Amino acid sequence: MNRFLKLAIVGLVASCGGGGNYKAPRNLENACLLAAERPAYYRAMQSTQKRWGIPIYVQMATIHQESKFIGDAKTPHRYALGIIPMGRQSSAYGYSQALDGTWDDYRRKTGNRGAKRDNIRDATDFMGWYMNDTTRILGISKQDAASQYLAYHEGRSGFNNGSHRSKPWLMSVANKVGARSELYRMQLTACR
Repeated sequence: MNRFLKLAIVGLVASCGGGGNYKAPRNLENACLLAAERPAYYRAMQSTQKRWGIPIYVQMATIHQESKFIGDAKTPHRYALGIIPMGRQSSAYGYSQALDGTWDDYRRKTGNRGAKRDNIRDATDFMGWYMNDTTRILGISKQDAASQYLAYHEGRSGFNNGSHRSKPWLMSVANKVGARSELYRMQLTACR
């Protein structure tokens, strides 16, 4: 077999195996089309809703804001003097943009030690776990996507201390999450 053919076969095999499809779904504006394109996402969110009581539309709106459904999403790099790379803005990663420490807490407390942030089932379960505890600790309704998002973004202590109130940009983002959650809720009701 010639060298070119061997390289082509190795390349083909390598492209078929490993790694997930981390690209965003085609239509992020329509919950029904999103669920139809990625049924595994919808099944993962159903499982999270059943386990933790967090509605699918709240999960969808939060993931849309955090990662646009990109499984290997990372925060942007920071630069000194505009050119010297200094690492990422935070350790947030994956669909849920969970930070390293919070993800480690989730894995330890749920016993899901093999969980991966770039796995949609693990990412939605993490969100359900976190938001369920937010409801238990802070009394925020599981259907209140905007307030759940603020507590998710700022952490429960930050939310409880009102850190979000001094960030108009964050309040605007939370309102968008709330509006998107309501849109997704209406769409999912119509397409079932």
